Amino acid sequence: MNFEPDHPEVQLSESPALLPPTPRNPTTLEAMFLGSDGLRAGWRVLVYFAFLIVIYWLVSAGLHFAPFVDRVGAEAMAGHNSAASLLLQEVPAFVTMLLASWVMTFIEKRPLWRYGLPLHGAFGSRFWQGAAWGFLQLTVLLGVIHLLGGFSFGTLALHGTAIVQYALLYSLAFLFVGLSEEYLLRGYLQYTLSRGIGFWPAAVITSSLFAAIHLFNSGENPLGIAMVAIDGLFGCFILWRTGNLWWAVGNHAAWDFSQSYLYSVSDSGQNVSNHLMNSNFHGPAWLTGGSVGPEGSVFIPGLFAISFVVFHFCYPKREYSDVS
Repeated sequence: MNFEPDHPEVQLSESPALLPPTPRNPTTLEAMFLGSDGLRAGWRVLVYFAFLIVIYWLVSAGLHFAPFVDRVGAEAMAGHNSAASLLLQEVPAFVTMLLASWVMTFIEKRPLWRYGLPLHGAFGSRFWQGAAWGFLQLTVLLGVIHLLGGFSFGTLALHGTAIVQYALLYSLAFLFVGLSEEYLLRGYLQYTLSRGIGFWPAAVITSSLFAAIHLFNSGENPLGIAMVAIDGLFGCFILWRTGNLWWAVGNHAAWDFSQSYLYSVSDSGQNVSNHLMNSNFHGPAWLTGGSVGPEGSVFIPGLFAISFVVFHFCYPKREYSDVS
């Protein structure tokens, strides 16, 4: 008598249900929009800028209900740059970028801190290290120009409590300048482009855009614009080595504060009211930077070269990562 098992052995090789599915080639349309990381980086950037435009329009529309906005805006249009006008420009700009990036976190399933400003590093040691270096950079530059007879520190333009009052106001204003200008190009944009084309190609693009924005500043010259681009690459180098934007924000804010308020000189051709000193330049443009300010001085390339070298040795390890 022959007996057969209740559960005959199944040959896996002969079971079509257990074979791995044949991969499907993406269509041309899918390949155009989608990559291994989901929506391609270029399209994500376009979506981000669309959100920027919509959110900025909503924020700006809401601001017009504030009674001081039209007055401060008119003063800025007339060329009277003040702490109030800087705050009116930079706070809405930064809030807009932060909100647009926050919206993108839901689309990309990433935390907001991935785009360069983690809360755990906010105003920590890296921020103050960057601020100290920004102040030192400008002080050394103006000191050299002064020793060569091209700059006078002058007398105090403010006295008493006004010194502290405007120092605090401009500290806050230039903090938001640093936040908005660093985050605009080296926040979401740098992160997303890095995932698409690599960090340094993305750095070249964002630094070129940074220089292009400054073309609209009155009084700029070719050397000043070139140095803005180099400054952008330095900001990317800082991001590459420290892993976030806090050092760069401190550096940017302290440089602009020292330049515009403390030493009271032009910043990319722009001056502010209620500055601390009655300083002035009185030398050739190659030395002083002319209408651009010290950023257009012939000594700026050397200053950046020193900054790159010092930063390389102070922060030798790469900490930036574009991994989700």
